[in-house]
Amino acid sequence: MTGLTVHASAVALLGRGVLILGASGAGKSSLALELMALGARLVSDDQTTVTARRGVLYASAPAPIRGLIEARGIGLLRADPVAEAGLVLAIDLDHDEKDRLPPCREWHALDCALPLVLRVRGAHFSAGIIQYLKAGRAT
Repeated sequence: MTGLTVHASAVALLGRGVLILGASGAGKSSLALELMALGARLVSDDQTTVTARRGVLYASAPAPIRGLIEARGIGLLRADPVAEAGLVLAIDLDHDEKDRLPPCREWHALDCALPLVLRVRGAHFSAGIIQYLKAGRAT
């Protein structure tokens, strides 16, 4: 099994995971906390191990940080983590979405591709990601 560690957080809902990518301070943990408040469960915060099996990417937490998430200004919080989740989406917080109906994009790792969305600066972003995890995107 091939794997890599990426600077990302990950959460899952209904067994479907989202990988939240971005530079330090981009808001990975904040978005993960928002998604958790809407029903998602923590997979990993800040550092995520990504593995590929049979063309599917999976996320898990390195052992030292499993079950912990940083809430800036509050501290490290405990969470009941998902041990592993199959990834169905990647989010790039380093780039803002400009299009109302954006094109399909992809994030590539370990010879696999994930649908990719860019940061949306709007109150609906977290709810939109939850709905994506529930039912996917219409093309």
